[in-house]
Amino acid sequence: MLGALWGSVVAVAELNALYLCIALIGCAFILLDFRIGVVLLILLMPISSSRVFPHAMFGVTGLNPLNLLLVGTFGSCLLHGVSDGSLRRFAPRPLLWLYILPILIAGALGSRHVGDIAPAFFMYDQLEFHDAAGYVRDLVIKPLSLVIFALLVGAAVSKSEKPEKFLVPTLISIWVMGSMVIVFVSQSGVALGQLASDDSRDFLSPLGLHANDLGRLYAFAYALLLFTWAELKDTGSKFALLASMGMVVVALVLTFSRGAFLGFIVVNVLFLLWRRNAKALMFFGLLATVAALLLPGAVYDRVESGFGSGLDAISAGRIEGIWLPLLSDALRSPIYGNGLGSILWSDAMRTRVGVSIPGVAQAHNAYLEIVLDMGIVGLIFVCAYFVHVFKGFYALGVDPVLGPSLRGFYRGAAAGLASFLVAGIAGGYLTPRPEQIFLWLAIGMMYGQRARKTGDLNASRQYAQAGAHTQSA
Repeated sequence: MLGALWGSVVAVAELNALYLCIALIGCAFILLDFRIGVVLLILLMPISSSRVFPHAMFGVTGLNPLNLLLVGTFGSCLLHGVSDGSLRRFAPRPLLWLYILPILIAGALGSRHVGDIAPAFFMYDQLEFHDAAGYVRDLVIKPLSLVIFALLVGAAVSKSEKPEKFLVPTLISIWVMGSMVIVFVSQSGVALGQLASDDSRDFLSPLGLHANDLGRLYAFAYALLLFTWAELKDTGSKFALLASMGMVVVALVLTFSRGAFLGFIVVNVLFLLWRRNAKALMFFGLLATVAALLLPGAVYDRVESGFGSGLDAISAGRIEGIWLPLLSDALRSPIYGNGLGSILWSDAMRTRVGVSIPGVAQAHNAYLEIVLDMGIVGLIFVCAYFVHVFKGFYALGVDPVLGPSLRGFYRGAAAGLASFLVAGIAGGYLTPRPEQIFLWLAIGMMYGQRARKTGDLNASRQYAQAGAHTQSA
């Protein structure tokens, strides 16, 4: 009967039936242990934005294997949390009040302006929604699903005896994301000089992310690998991580993203500052020399693009073409902003006065984007949250109780976050986006690790109290 049922579904839905079947089988295992779903999410989340991954089934937008997996894992986690009483620790307060709440308020403000969106965005099919419900789905719920993913990772880590095992699917995800770009470029046959030109910045977009977004993702992944590699002593593990770093660096270079190059430099500088030993300095000096000799000329051409022609040319036209025209919109509501995605209905986009870069759907400056959408108050809240995250990463990165792999992972996450915030000056978002997958994975592991420490401390106190009662009796 089961074979006949799925045979009929295949006849109607074709390949979508296979995706649905796999997702339902996964959900069945997830009901037994939601950590299975977390591992599957770690593996699938990075590639979920690519065009090879199904984003809809049976013609329903949002009905896809990843969302089914996310909902199933979330439901199973809630059931386990209700049964063991851990549900109250599921969402940390800093995340709720400093990050999620400003996004929800900005989403509520922006939902009233869907009718004010510049018609050009609809004419060129840059948006997948046309009403307030679609706006909330794409700009509020979809980004926050990444936060839900992080919380699920945290819940799984808090219930695991060996949290370092989650680093294995993370490494697999990094390899999948890195090799995807390398294979795509090698099969395209495009020359590096052409790939580095300003006219080819959308060349990697068929993979689901812009080249600049991919570059920031690789910079963060490189930070995780570098610091974990430095802490490990096992030769086999160090060699595997070294090979992974080489692959990620190649993929990062192929993005030709100057923001990613800057983030890469920040990670390496922080590594030298935090390690502070002659061995690391000599290693990186030798590595930098070899890299300088082996890097193709197209990389230097890309880095030097615009130099000698003024700041606007160095910024690829961002200053005069985007940032200055958007200042009037930022000043229109400087305290609480104009709502998520407010650049879509900004005066600069609707009138096209002074905007020399057509089809721009982001401010190409993460901090200006936040001021536009959430105002100065939102910027303060979001920056305060990331300061909280950085402190949490760094504290775990120097915690002697943790194993070397986890210490290196969290210290790398701190360096990766610093590079992410620096690169945000020239692009990206501070709100959740697919290129932040490894950042939110690290945030989830951080919260899970803290929950484990809190649980161990409470258990020790209860044990001590029980011993004291026994002695008094």
